[in-house]
Amino acid sequence: MLRSNRNWIVHLLLLALSLLMFYPVLWWIGASFKSNAELSLPTLFPGKWMWENYTKGWDALPKYTFTYFYLNSFKLNITTTVLTVISCSLVAFGFGRLEFPFKKLWFSLLLMTIMLPGQVTLIPQYAMFHSLNWINTYLPFIVPSALGHAFFIFLLVQFIRGIPRELDESAKMDGCSWFGIYWRIVMPLTKPALVTVTIFSFLYGWEDYFGPLIYLNSVEHYTIPLALRMFVDTQAATAWGQLLAMSLLSITPQILVFFLAQRHFVEGIATTGLKG
Repeated sequence: MLRSNRNWIVHLLLLALSLLMFYPVLWWIGASFKSNAELSLPTLFPGKWMWENYTKGWDALPKYTFTYFYLNSFKLNITTTVLTVISCSLVAFGFGRLEFPFKKLWFSLLLMTIMLPGQVTLIPQYAMFHSLNWINTYLPFIVPSALGHAFFIFLLVQFIRGIPRELDESAKMDGCSWFGIYWRIVMPLTKPALVTVTIFSFLYGWEDYFGPLIYLNSVEHYTIPLALRMFVDTQAATAWGQLLAMSLLSITPQILVFFLAQRHFVEGIATTGLKG
């Protein structure tokens, strides 16, 4: 009886903490239906629900609707995510399965790049991309994604090292090449880790504000984070309700991607942390 009561208390405490942590999201949802005047009131939900914040916000920006910016974000992030998964899996397979000169040195240098702050490489990268006439294009995002990402490579290497090498030997005896081993054996077995890399890559790219701010100059190339910035007008009153409504809609793809692949994501994080 005492143990049952203790479980009830623990569950009630966890529920209270969950509601406390979810409160900012509830306020965000309620504020997206408020007028500018109501935003200053200490109420969770509006007195008058302004559904037009969503319709007006979608068409608020001149010449472009949010459909255009959604398409830009999807085209850019799907491309970079696919290239990241392919390039990282290939490099990780090389480090996890193949033997080549100075392998440990190259892997150590790879890990060192993870510790290098992005601010250090920002100016050299911008100068290089500017000399290549890549500014105001998506190439500064697409080309690096085709060359791999150090953190994702490390994550996949740790997973691949846990796959028994006896499978490689059996495949070789059946006449399978190294690429065949990579494509037919290793990649199917690393599905949880690949899903993890896919989710992380998509989420990072979708919410990236600083990169597009640096490399994209014209509105026609803007992604959703830059489009949201255009709602803030220093010369006139900002329509905060519309801004909050569009920012709420902007995270729906991230939520859907996470929940649809949640099982593989959790499995990938857990098994990658244990293997090595």
